[in-house]
Amino acid sequence: MYRSQISVLCVDDHQLMREGIVRIIAMDPDVTVVAEAASGEEAVALFQQFRPNITLMDLQLKGMNGLHAIDAIRETVPTARIIVLTMYEGDENIYRALQAGAAGYVLKDSVPEDLLRVIHAVHAGQRSLPPSVEAKLAARANQPSLTAREMDVLELLAKGMRNKEIAAALLIAEETTRAHIKAIFLKLNVHDRTAALTEALRRGLVHMPR
Repeated sequence: MYRSQISVLCVDDHQLMREGIVRIIAMDPDVTVVAEAASGEEAVALFQQFRPNITLMDLQLKGMNGLHAIDAIRETVPTARIIVLTMYEGDENIYRALQAGAAGYVLKDSVPEDLLRVIHAVHAGQRSLPPSVEAKLAARANQPSLTAREMDVLELLAKGMRNKEIAAALLIAEETTRAHIKAIFLKLNVHDRTAALTEALRRGLVHMPR
């Protein structure tokens, strides 16, 4: 009995990683890679051209990042089925990806069979998350969230800015900046900037520049 192929768009800015993904997918006769993209902008264009059943999306891309690419794709095709394939395992990364509309989340250190299983599950209309990812989401629900302004301050802290520089950049008083930083420390359960940045990187609140 003939079974239709599951077409896949692979998005990753590392050629070796894309080649590895293509080899993994070639293990499954029911799945085929129809296009490869190295940037978010290219991913959006190729999605419109090929309309794949599944899009495998890395989060950290040059130019338009993976989250913005997901938004752009689903803005034109709300039913697009997207799986995030990334090295980032922080709870904030997972939460933002699912909020953007991803139906699956796979870490790059997973075994090949896991990736293929998730592709089939998402193609069947299911949301597919590994137990470790589900656990991180559950833990996040019990943690206080940073406000948009606190996120702005945290991102500038990650750039090494001092309080005075942050205040100037955000057009707020230095005293207000200190209050935001105090709130960030409290919510992240840390006591200094170094610990705050370490925790923010672990959770995916901020990322190291590429």
